[in-house]
Amino acid sequence: MKCRRCKAPAQVKLPSHNTGFCPECFFLFFSRQVQKAVKDHAMFTPADRILVALSGGKDSLGLANELKEQGYDVTGLHVYLGIPGSSDASLAHIEAFCEARSIPLIVASTPDMGLAIPDVKEALRGRPTCSACGSIKRHVFSRVAREQGFTALATGHNLDDETARLFANVLRWDKAYLADQGPCLADDGGQARKVKPLYRLTEFETACYAFLKGIPHVSAPCPYSRGASFTGHKALLENLEQSRPGAKTQFYENFLRDGREAFAASARATAGLTPCLECGAPTPREVCGVCQLKKMVVAHKAETAHAEESRQ
Repeated sequence: MKCRRCKAPAQVKLPSHNTGFCPECFFLFFSRQVQKAVKDHAMFTPADRILVALSGGKDSLGLANELKEQGYDVTGLHVYLGIPGSSDASLAHIEAFCEARSIPLIVASTPDMGLAIPDVKEALRGRPTCSACGSIKRHVFSRVAREQGFTALATGHNLDDETARLFANVLRWDKAYLADQGPCLADDGGQARKVKPLYRLTEFETACYAFLKGIPHVSAPCPYSRGASFTGHKALLENLEQSRPGAKTQFYENFLRDGREAFAASARATAGLTPCLECGAPTPREVCGVCQLKKMVVAHKAETAHAEESRQ
């Protein structure tokens, strides 16, 4: 196969676009997909201060690299989770990445908040950890963006991530989650805009970008993610994509065009956020979910310590 643009030998084949590219033309394709996402959804402008959430994986590092190359004012934010054998490796990758590209980096530690993920996992007593971990990270993202004056918070969610989430929400007909699913969530109640500039690109495409750009990244899955339904949903959708190239894009874009506004309108009619009594974060309850988790961890540690004392 030859490159669609310059006719050199293609190194990246994209069945969903019925085309292929050489490395340099693929970078142009990648950049244009990001530019279209930003423009179509008014995600940000060169005047915005953009906080990019960095996990250490290919998507978040690739996003930060691309936005930096496009000339945006980018700062990285890493949420250190305190997971043995995982968190230190992620932080090392991120620090090296940011230093090499002169990207400022903010590191927020959940253990310093009393919410080390191993402690959260224990306190949950066998319930899924991923959901709680995600809530904690989103809480930190919003807090740092709000406190440090960033106008946009960008995450590296790609098309595979977004379609898997949409599929899960449709299976449950979860109206609240369907209402706020999309590539751009507007500033609400003093929160930075939440944007996903990679939503038009697949996981394969972001992997190719990271590989061809020579971006080292963490590839090992989180040790606590085993059995997550999210992974299974991705596999189902990828099987569909193999038989019907472009199906994931069609599924997601049609939802944005025909379905999202109906759920969003319903959510607006019932919306009501007030500051959390503990931390001040916007929440529909008196105490936000993260502060409730913190109380759960404290109670579990006290219970464990008491049990140890009783055995001695």
